[in-house]
Amino acid sequence: MTRHRRLRLRPAGAPVLILLTLVLALAAGCSGGGDARPGAAKAAPAKRPNIVFVLTDDLSWNLVAHMPQVRDMQARGLTFDGFFVADSLCCTSRSTILTGRYPHNTGVRTNFPPDGGYQVFKAHGGEQASFGEGLRKAGYRTAFLGKYLNGYQPGDAQGGPSPYVPPGWDEWYVTGNGYPEYDYNMNENGRLVRYGHAPQDYLTDVLSGKADDFVRRAGATGRPFFMEVATFAPHGPFVPAPRHAAALPGVRAPRPPAFNEPDVGDKPSWLRSHPRLRKPGLKAIDNGFRDRARMVQAVDEMIARLRRTLAERGLDRDTYLVFGSDNGFHMGEHRLAGGKMTAFDTDIRVPYVVVGPGVAAGRRTGALVQNTDLAPTFLDLAGAAVPPATDGRSLVPFLRGADPADWRNVALVEHVKPRPTPEDPDRQDSAPGAPPTYNALRLRDALYVEYQNGEREYYDLVRDPHQLTNQGGRLPPDRQRQLSALLYALTHCSGAGCASAGRTR
Repeated sequence: MTRHRRLRLRPAGAPVLILLTLVLALAAGCSGGGDARPGAAKAAPAKRPNIVFVLTDDLSWNLVAHMPQVRDMQARGLTFDGFFVADSLCCTSRSTILTGRYPHNTGVRTNFPPDGGYQVFKAHGGEQASFGEGLRKAGYRTAFLGKYLNGYQPGDAQGGPSPYVPPGWDEWYVTGNGYPEYDYNMNENGRLVRYGHAPQDYLTDVLSGKADDFVRRAGATGRPFFMEVATFAPHGPFVPAPRHAAALPGVRAPRPPAFNEPDVGDKPSWLRSHPRLRKPGLKAIDNGFRDRARMVQAVDEMIARLRRTLAERGLDRDTYLVFGSDNGFHMGEHRLAGGKMTAFDTDIRVPYVVVGPGVAAGRRTGALVQNTDLAPTFLDLAGAAVPPATDGRSLVPFLRGADPADWRNVALVEHVKPRPTPEDPDRQDSAPGAPPTYNALRLRDALYVEYQNGEREYYDLVRDPHQLTNQGGRLPPDRQRQLSALLYALTHCSGAGCASAGRTR
């Protein structure tokens, strides 16, 4: 029998508290009825804000078209068009998000030991360095829901009397293998709960209910709160909620110019080995993309539910809602059937959208920002100290409408090819034909890649935005030496040195 704990939602909260919140917000100019025109600035928050962070798994930019709530967030907030991950792989990206450090400083280079995974993150002090600890010490009530790090086992007590809850988190609702969306165990504040295969056990919906419950309870206390909801959607095996199983019948994978690329003769050797996709492969790609689009419907509904609750409680005026992804995902581009880990924009460029107090409606920025910047942003919003070892920078100036003149003009991407591991659901990317170990620079107008085997890629993104023509073998020697030196500096940087290195060309 499935053990399924029903959520107990508390009453709507004290009317006096809500009225006081409204009065404070109006006095500070934070009313939700402000100017919603693109570029219209709002006033800064009157107190330490709440933060809700929705992190999806493998969600690529081409799925946002199927998420009306996220598109509405874009209309009412700030979109980071130039957001890049430091490695397009789940555990490495999430470790960077939690600490604000590049993979070469977290020690997490792949999803599983010996080069990465949860145990490596923990052994390198990642849990103590995470922003959760900083926020909690600053007086925030914190909650983490959903997917933590690859290799985490929700029932592992780690020497204690009950399942382990990492430091920094007041509330913890986390599972390990939630990819099928059913039949999983969840660590609920140190208590292991089993979920089965009933419709109500669909993981994204369970997380939605628990997230809504936390917001209601935490919001009623008047104490600032932070909540991360990390879905497994839309990661494979691409299982949509039952109510969405037949949705979007006509949707198929987009066909940008790079789709099933006709000529890969100029590409590095790992990619030149890929034949053109045929009808069975193209059909599988379309079916997979359709199910991914179906999966994100439940995520979009969760966002809608959270936004309604925040508005009903008067909390939206003091709450930042951040939506994003741990990495992108290719489906057919450059002849690649489905996956991530490459240095192409399909994999490293991801959606990030923020709404909240002080954020202008309809604003977009093309500044090069990275997942290293999330931890310092959350700490900065909370008025907490940002550790000196943090490689990223706070994005708060962008939320206030500024474009810092000293911002980085290059993003670092570093990737270690995973070793084949039976436990890894992404182990197909360790097989022959996947990209070897590489480091890359993503500039505003170019992409430069150095592979461990000595091969190089260079794409002029002004003339070739879809990264079709590799000019790595035709770079002027001076330019190549300059890029290689910059890449070396960034892959060996730490703390403030990363910001300095990222401002050079």
